[in-house]
Formats: sequence, C-alpha cells, structure tokens
Amino acid sequence: MAAATGPARWHRNISAKIAAIPMIATALVIFIGGTAWTVVYSFTNSKLLPREKFVGLAQYERLWTSNKWLISIENLAIYGILSLIFALVIGFFLAALLDQKIRFEDTFRTVLLYPFALSFIVTGLAWQWILNPDFGIQHVVRSLGFENFAFDPLYNPDIVIYGVLIAGLWHETGLIMCLMLAGLRGIDEDIWKASRIDGIPMWKTYLFIVIPMMRGIFITAIVLVTSGIIKVYDLIVAQTGGGPGISSEVPAKYVYDAMFLSQNLGQGFAASTMMLLTVIIVVVPWAYLEFGGKRT
Repeated sequence: MAAATGPARWHRNISAKIAAIPMIATALVIFIGGTAWTVVYSFTNSKLLPREKFVGLAQYERLWTSNKWLISIENLAIYGILSLIFALVIGFFLAALLDQKIRFEDTFRTVLLYPFALSFIVTGLAWQWILNPDFGIQHVVRSLGFENFAFDPLYNPDIVIYGVLIAGLWHETGLIMCLMLAGLRGIDEDIWKASRIDGIPMWKTYLFIVIPMMRGIFITAIVLVTSGIIKVYDLIVAQTGGGPGISSEVPAKYVYDAMFLSQNLGQGFAASTMMLLTVIIVVVPWAYLEFGGKRT
C-alpha cells in the first residue's frame, strides 16, 4: 500500500507538472545559469568581452576601494531605509483616511494611484522639472514674494539623494496605499465595534489590533518596495544622471557604467555579485523565519 502511494502521488496533476517544465527549464538555464556565469567571471579580468583569465579577488578589491562604489552603497542605504519607512507609513495613513468612507473616494484613489502607472523615466523627468530652481517649486515660491526661499535638492550634492527620494515616494506610495486599503477593508466590522464598546482609542486599535492582523499585507508591501529599491536605476538616470558629480550614484548604475561605459565586464560582474550577496543576506533569514520556522 505504501509503495503504491509514492507513484500515485507523483502522477497527481501530471498535466500541470508537464506544463511547468518550460518555466522550470527557463529558470534553471537563464536565471540560475546566468547568475552562476556572472559570479564565475567576476573573478576574471574580462574587459569588453569575457575572458577566462582569473585574477582572484582583484576585482572585488578594486570595487571596495572605489569612491564611486562606496558613495553608491551609502546612497542606496539612505534611499532604501527612508523609502521603506515613509512608503509604509504614508501608504497606511492614506489608506486609513480613505477607509473612513469619504466622498469622492474613487477619485482620490485614482489620483493617488496614477503615479504608479508612469514609468520611472517619466517620474524622474517630471520631478527634475518640478525641483528645477529656474522654473520649479523654488521659482514659484519666490514669485509669490519669498525672495530668500531656496529649494534645489537636485543641485546640492549633500541632499540630492533626498530629492530622488521625493520622486520615488510619489511613484510608489499610491500602490502601497491600495494594498493597505484592501487589507483594511478585509478587517471584520465587529472588531471595530468591539473596540469602540471597550473604549479603546482608535490609534491603539490600529496599532495593536489592526496592523498585526494585516501582517501578510505588510510583508507583500515590503517585498514590492524592497525590489524597487534594489533595482533603482532609471529614476536616477532620468532625474540626476548620477550627479552632481557622483553624489547620487547607486549600485545598479555603477554596474551599468562599468560594463557598458568603461567596458570592464569583470568589475561590473563583481558589483552585481555584491548586490546579489546583499539580497541573499536579507532574503534567506527572512524566508527561514517566515516559512521554515512554522514546521513542527
């Protein structure tokens, strides 16, 4: 009986398993194979074309002594931490407001979600114009009589990454708001009634009851925001081009510049491998705690 169980279980949903073969093969060959190829050639001195002349850790030593790479890591950390925090907080706050059944809710929801429908290139160009001191926010405020008003973050190397952060939040907050709103609408109305009867303040209801119940929504939002943070490239290119100087460089742009502008594949592979390692360090512990810890 036990011997028959194994094959019977293997033949279950056989059509679906056969249909999944192309997808699995694609993942193994292209994604895993490409990743392995990148890691291997990061230990070579490949320039314009791949070369199998291994140089050990020379590319990584050069990478971590590059001021451009160190600045890009710092910028990604600042942009990533602040983007994750503010996107979740602002998105949840907006969702909580819309959840109050306000008038013209559909209109507000559409307006707030609209930026996400735009590409990062369009978003970057739009905010480049908005933050331009000659005809953007600074020009408008000064035309109202505030001659000493200054707001030109994209032209100040010390705060340029915060100007990029504004555009990034404008682009992604609407999506997070919609996710949070869907989660709030899934909360049983009896919970709100019970909290009001018990005299629990609304902010405590949100903080200690509602938010823990929306754990899955928050995880989804964190994954979406984090994926956008790691691959941020086109927003930087459209908005600042990495400038002023190299003050707004990010790792993805460093990889592109090394591989296609400097024609140094080995250096680009080393930088992309470090990005992959960072993702693994973050994702693996989270995946273990999220899924592995539930086994008994």
